[in-house]
Amino acid sequence: MKVFEKTKLGKLELKNKIVMAPMTRSRAINNIPNDIMKTYYSQRSGAGLIITEGTSPSINGSGYPRIPGAFNNAQIKGWKAVFEGIHENNSKVFVQLMHTGRVTAQINLPEGGKVLAPSAVFLEGEIYSDEGMKPHSIPKEMTLEEIEIAQNEFVEASKQLVEAGADGIELHSANGYLLNQFLNPKTNLRTDNYGGDFKNRARFVLETAKKAAEAIGGDKIGIRFSPYSVFNDLQGDYEDVVPMFTYLAAELAKLNIAYIHIVDQRVAFDAPEFTTDIKKTIKETFGGTIIVGGDVHKAAQADALLEQGYDLVYIGRPFIANPNLVEKLKTNEPLAQPDSEKIYTAGAAGYIDYV
Repeated sequence: MKVFEKTKLGKLELKNKIVMAPMTRSRAINNIPNDIMKTYYSQRSGAGLIITEGTSPSINGSGYPRIPGAFNNAQIKGWKAVFEGIHENNSKVFVQLMHTGRVTAQINLPEGGKVLAPSAVFLEGEIYSDEGMKPHSIPKEMTLEEIEIAQNEFVEASKQLVEAGADGIELHSANGYLLNQFLNPKTNLRTDNYGGDFKNRARFVLETAKKAAEAIGGDKIGIRFSPYSVFNDLQGDYEDVVPMFTYLAAELAKLNIAYIHIVDQRVAFDAPEFTTDIKKTIKETFGGTIIVGGDVHKAAQADALLEQGYDLVYIGRPFIANPNLVEKLKTNEPLAQPDSEKIYTAGAAGYIDYV
């Protein structure tokens, strides 16, 4: 089957076309990657490519409890050990850099952290904290200086992670987090060069990608998009959604980045039906590697996506309870189901004790 064949991702050779999708697991005590995280990723390194859980490049972006960071030496040292474990099994790893922006409560941020966003648009509802559910905090609209600082934080994290052994980084511009907040007209009400028409709203993302590419090379950068997503209270089907993602794909192609990772959230988050084949539009415009997926739990489903012309297939939730998922897909073995009560807890149980 195609999904088990070797392939190229830029200069990298992947042992198969299966990508372990990024999934928050909240095991990084004090935001520092640790030994059980090394075990967790090593167990799942049957995937050709692992994209790690969202990792904050800034104290201001650490919006959930116990998510890892990449903004101090202890965090980078922790990640170095994780990378070594993954590479021992001939898998490759990109670290997903995720700045949560307005998606947090102040209690979840490290001391000195600020809740920042493109605009001071409040996110209704509550967010989990280790002290119980808390209302989201009202974000502060970023100044131009804070925009530049945030971009430089992405760049510095990228450099340190690659120096520590990561094969690359993924900019998380999906699911309603900071980069996506700049793209979306509901969360970006700015009237300067970072707001207004779709080219201005795309400016923060493209400038960040360009700066990172100049620092570590475009071939070490991926980006994740979720067109039409309503997750974290975004506007889904807005007027210029197709021109925006067409423009982003064209501009990112000029940077020769490694891939675009497209998340289909129509079912999971009740997003509107796509009014166009946005994945095809992005692929045709970008011309490079495209990662797609969504509710894939059989090899035949993955092959069907590859037959449509996409390059790699991401699989998420099945990896949680099936560390040997790739082998199970090869033999069509039934998949175990994760313990839903332990997905975000702090310890080894429900994390590295699946077989």
